[in-house]
Amino acid sequence: MGKKQIVEALVEGGKASAAPPLGSSLGPLKVNIGLVVSQINDKTKDFKGMKVPVKVIVDMDSKEFTIEIGTPPASQLIMKEINLDKGSGEAKVVKAGVISMEQIFKVARMKHSSLIVNNMKSAVKTIVGSCQSAGILVDGKEPSEILKEIDAGNFDNIIENGITEPSAEKKKILDELARDIDSKKKQRVKDKEAAKAAAEAAAKEAAAVAPAPGATPAAGAATPGKTAAPVPGAKPAAAKK
Repeated sequence: MGKKQIVEALVEGGKASAAPPLGSSLGPLKVNIGLVVSQINDKTKDFKGMKVPVKVIVDMDSKEFTIEIGTPPASQLIMKEINLDKGSGEAKVVKAGVISMEQIFKVARMKHSSLIVNNMKSAVKTIVGSCQSAGILVDGKEPSEILKEIDAGNFDNIIENGITEPSAEKKKILDELARDIDSKKKQRVKDKEAAKAAAEAAAKEAAAVAPAPGATPAAGAATPGKTAAPVPGAKPAAAKK
């Protein structure tokens, strides 16, 4: 058994290529790059649209290799599962989407080997925690509430039986909720844009009214705190009694 050389890269699931950085790192090792790429794409085809950590371990004497595939971050897997581009960014103000507990289990099973947990229930709780930071509801509820229900054993059936898809009825309910959430997200964007436009308009108006910096007051104009100088030849105003 010869010396081992390890090449690590981050590739898009199912779309690895011989181009840099993978190809340029494998080239000097004299391995069959085409075969390596083909195997990586086969092993990562379920992660299309996501970045996947890959490790290629090469035996420098025999040129044989083994490939180890990591898993994308939990947040990516969650959003991929519900066709979401990104999290909320304002989790306490507006929600980003909704996911079923069955889909949570599916993601937890994919990530289980890379999580520092003792059992599947703990893995599920970890994935639910990721939903909380992204502003994603679980079964239509706040993740914090779901975590308590997991501890109470409410989802033991899903976890113990490995259920990864919600029932048709449940899916319909969650799809309707997802549409409502999407509508609120769009309204939130419109409100923020309107507020920004109003602030910019107010700033322009204030700038138009304010005197230019360094401008000299017109002759005879009163300076704040001072009495205007009398115009030459003008009779003084009658004193008020």
